[in-house]
Amino acid sequence: MAETDFPGWHGTTIIGVRKGGEVVIAGDGQVSLGQTVIKGTARKVRRLSPGGNDVVAGFAGSTADAFTLLERLEAKLEATPGQLARAAVELAKDWRTDKYLQKLEAMLIVSDGKDLYVITGAGDVLEPEHDVAAIGSGGNFALAAARGMMDTDRNAEEVARAAMAIAADICVYTNGNLTVEKIGG
Repeated sequence: MAETDFPGWHGTTIIGVRKGGEVVIAGDGQVSLGQTVIKGTARKVRRLSPGGNDVVAGFAGSTADAFTLLERLEAKLEATPGQLARAAVELAKDWRTDKYLQKLEAMLIVSDGKDLYVITGAGDVLEPEHDVAAIGSGGNFALAAARGMMDTDRNAEEVARAAMAIAADICVYTNGNLTVEKIGG
């Protein structure tokens, strides 16, 4: 498979960790164009507050595509206040069936402090089994590292930061410049 055949979300790392009554979503700051680092301080984790209900979202993939999805998610959350699962399912349904949205190359991790989901363009709304979700090129490294730390005394933020540091050491598309948002607890 040629490098250009890979989907756009292979250029970052986002992790969500739920532990001790709180959820932390962290993302690195690297923006790459091919093999060149264009920017090292991008913010790929955002706090949304539709209707006064806090939701944190992290994205991997094309920035413009991700912002389109975040806007759609915010609209779904405004239509269904306090119902993240319903908003996520509605977004995934639209993403899967709308011809314009189908072309978007991004993935999202979202949380309202209670629930933690990965939303994909394949129509998936996935809740992680082990309270850790990760996406992007370094996602599997961060996921493995975080799962290995979940039974320690570290809190959600410490697990997320340590897992992202490990991913940044392994994945050339991930750096250590983090944006971290905490919700719940």
